[in-house]
Amino acid sequence: MSDSARDTVLAPLDARMADLETLYEDLHRHPELGFQESRTAAEAARRLAANGYDVTTGIGRTGVVGVLRNGPGPVVLLRADMDALPVTERSGLPYASAVPGVMHACGHDVHVTCLAGAADLLAAGREHWSGTLVVLFQPAEEVGDGARAMIDDGLFGTGGGEGRVPVPDVMLAQHVAPFGAGLIAYCPGACMAASDSLKITFHGTGGHGSRPETAIDPILMAAAFVQRLQSVVAREIAPKDRAVVTVGSFQAGDAPNVIPDQAVVQLSVRTFDENIRAQVLSAVDRIAKAEATASNAPRAPETEVLNTFPVTRNDDRTLDAVNAAFTNLFGAQRVFGYEPAAGSEDAGLIATAAGAPLYYWWLGGWEPEEFRAAMASGRLAQDIPSNHSPHFAPVKQPTLTMGVQALTVAALSHLGEGK
Repeated sequence: MSDSARDTVLAPLDARMADLETLYEDLHRHPELGFQESRTAAEAARRLAANGYDVTTGIGRTGVVGVLRNGPGPVVLLRADMDALPVTERSGLPYASAVPGVMHACGHDVHVTCLAGAADLLAAGREHWSGTLVVLFQPAEEVGDGARAMIDDGLFGTGGGEGRVPVPDVMLAQHVAPFGAGLIAYCPGACMAASDSLKITFHGTGGHGSRPETAIDPILMAAAFVQRLQSVVAREIAPKDRAVVTVGSFQAGDAPNVIPDQAVVQLSVRTFDENIRAQVLSAVDRIAKAEATASNAPRAPETEVLNTFPVTRNDDRTLDAVNAAFTNLFGAQRVFGYEPAAGSEDAGLIATAAGAPLYYWWLGGWEPEEFRAAMASGRLAQDIPSNHSPHFAPVKQPTLTMGVQALTVAALSHLGEGK
């Protein structure tokens, strides 16, 4: 596509940005947890329908897909996730969450806003491209079930049957991240880790806090497990083989003078290689059982798999084609390579189900001067809140403008030429 045609498609964005900023503030103020995104989904569906898309709602419970058929050519899928997190917001924003204990702490409100804006621009500029555009708003990414739910609900069909939307030739997505707004980062190949979230229940025998010798203390058992777990990456996994093991929840007992009969630990494992993944999961299981045996537990601990994400892998050819479009529009100084992230995503499940190449990039969202100062002082981790922090607060601009532009030109880099 020529630069002039691309610029014509992007031209209405300035006039529509005030509406998109209002949408973003509204989404941020009204976050919804996974599979509860009815308000967000309704707004996404309303906007798609107003722009002439064929809209299907309720895919995977709260998922929304819009399809815009515009002549012969490739099928391009753009995806955004919609769900928030069970986090109490402490950002101090004037449009902070009005829902107690729930917050858009991972920027999915940015994703929805940018995709809504790109869908609007591409519909208005359809004379400049040819093909089919699929716009997908996905639920429940944070709990790891949203992509699977949409696939299982017949997104692309099963057993040779016709799907609810056209199978894409390419899938494109982005995620806002805590680096300078106005920048785009990318990673070839494996860009985000596989994730396994586990819930392990340790069993003891309860008793009076004054007579611990009459009980088998599951708190001590689980605490020993948590401490020992830290040795897996340090002592069993080589430094070159990236892995992360994090305990995020420890629950036991209700009173200071009562030894409970069980303790529950929840943890996540992040890896980039299937053999390393198997090694880490085996070590977690071995240590849990060993600590239970060492404590003379009445029975072995029980492990429940809460969710799993595969490694997110970028397709090299798709990455190169889209990055060329990014560089042409934004300039080479604003598009840079970055190392794989230990965070995880389920977008790859959709691409795999479709048999389509994926390109997933990161969109800078933090105030640029604050980011540069933190980089210069060596205090990036301390001064810039990460995703999932109660202080995570992307700046509206240039984040939203660049996010809309990025999705739009990424789609245009794969759609056919218009008439």
